[in-house]
Amino acid sequence: MRKEYINWDQYFMGVAKLSALRSKDPSTQVGACIINSDLRIVGIGYNGLPKGADDELFPWNSEGDYLDTKYPYVVHAEANAILNATQSLKGSKIYVTLFPCNECTKLIIQSGITEIVYESNKYQHTKEHQAAIKMLKAANVSYRKIEVGELTYVNLH
Repeated sequence: MRKEYINWDQYFMGVAKLSALRSKDPSTQVGACIINSDLRIVGIGYNGLPKGADDELFPWNSEGDYLDTKYPYVVHAEANAILNATQSLKGSKIYVTLFPCNECTKLIIQSGITEIVYESNKYQHTKEHQAAIKMLKAANVSYRKIEVGELTYVNLH
């Protein structure tokens, strides 16, 4: 039997990381993968503009006047994964490459997701993160960090 296979956490975080590669954001690419209790993928998303919005007509800057930045326009990976879900998310788990912001945390809780698995938490010292943690604790949604590292993708051509 082969012994070098990846575990479920590595697999689903790998799907989230692969999804993040679809993001056109030049500074932050985030991916999310939602699975049900049967370990089936039921939603995938990445950070990007709303459906139908031309990527060339909106700013991707992270600094400057608010309307000249990406922030009022980009839909986060977690929100896209929830919106793309193929079934009820009650009792499901979300794998996300970056710990959810407070706004995505609201959506995660409201959708019925009960566990967050994340890889990075670069905003852990912000007020938004503190708000997210407070809500997750109040709603009994668990969260844990995993280390996946770089995944090697095989070129099939």
